[in-house]
Amino acid sequence: MGERAIAAGGLAFEEITEEHLAGVLDIYNYYVLNTTISFHTEPQTLEEMRQSVLSGDPRYKSYAILQDGSLAGYVLIARHKNKQAYDTSGEISIYLQPGSGGQGIGGQALRFIEQKAAELRFHVLVATVCADNEPSRRLFTRHGYEQSALFREIGHKFGRWLDIASYQKIIGQASI
Repeated sequence: MGERAIAAGGLAFEEITEEHLAGVLDIYNYYVLNTTISFHTEPQTLEEMRQSVLSGDPRYKSYAILQDGSLAGYVLIARHKNKQAYDTSGEISIYLQPGSGGQGIGGQALRFIEQKAAELRFHVLVATVCADNEPSRRLFTRHGYEQSALFREIGHKFGRWLDIASYQKIIGQASI
């Protein structure tokens, strides 16, 4: 079993392992099939999810969010871009069980992943969300992220053109 941490609000964060994959896949595929939160248009396979959350690189971490022992969602730091100058920047994502918004889970997950990112010596975190996703936009803004980009009509899903907004936060002074 991987690293496990308990947050102040009673949530547990545990590095994602094979035992979490099916639940993480179910959460993600719900958003693929029913929302514009994910820009995938086809459900992901277990192998695709494995590659997404179990990168094998020790800097890019994925954590299951556990509430009372049950999977409440997951949070991750991924590579922002595959070029060396970006190595101090990370892309973060949070996915919660459908219907569990508004309980403070996203905020706790965000504070947790920021702490992990600082420990891993990231300098900047970036979150990219569908511009229609007001709850995520408010979450990031409330936690000190600034909108740094807006790409208009960059995706097409459910017969609609969709915008994405990128948010960033400088979290540390990584030494170069």
